[in-house]
Amino acid sequence: MSGRVAHDDARPTTARGEERPAGHGAARAARTILCVMASPRGPAAISRQFAGQVLDRLQAGSPEAVVVTRDLAREPPPLVDAAFSAAIIGPPDPDHPALAGSEVLIRELEGADALVIATPMHNYTVPAVLKAWIDQIVRIHRTFTSTPAGKQGRLVDRPVYLVVASGGWFTRPSPVGTPAQPDFLTPYLAAALGTIGLRSLHLLALEGVTRGPEAQAVALAAATARLDALLPPT
Repeated sequence: MSGRVAHDDARPTTARGEERPAGHGAARAARTILCVMASPRGPAAISRQFAGQVLDRLQAGSPEAVVVTRDLAREPPPLVDAAFSAAIIGPPDPDHPALAGSEVLIRELEGADALVIATPMHNYTVPAVLKAWIDQIVRIHRTFTSTPAGKQGRLVDRPVYLVVASGGWFTRPSPVGTPAQPDFLTPYLAAALGTIGLRSLHLLALEGVTRGPEAQAVALAAATARLDALLPPT
């Protein structure tokens, strides 16, 4: 998987607030791919390992693409505090010191032609570090505007590949018939990312991965079949 760089070496190409041309996304080859990882398990995380396969497929179609990685567990985003809250409800000022961390993450996202999110499901929803990332990138006056018709995203759509690893089953009942567990992760991310304009969300679910080697193999096979349909191997 050549062409990967850590987020510290990222050089987003989109100027602050500048929108990409219409139609930018799946129809064009990716020049930069942002991979956001949320598992505390590092390289041992199933979500992170499968995200590597997604990146391989994307880079197979765009050999020159650079992968920018953002490991939220290793470097957690800042939490929303009083200074951040005051800055976003005051007059728009992207240079406000309280918004500096947010601006880094937004520019990183703006510079990506495709987004891969690799995350576990924690208590039916997103891990705390992924929620913190969302809170930094979903920002009024910057990535969305409020209108009489509702919130309008300011980012042009691009493909988002969401890799979710779960100990239980959330898209269907378990193999023994246990009802599917609640899923607040997928609809939440769809709503949050849709708010800023990212609506092309593709779910790659890895279910039952803590239930032993056989269940994990079944989960990987199902996710791979889904990946084959989205990004056929070359």
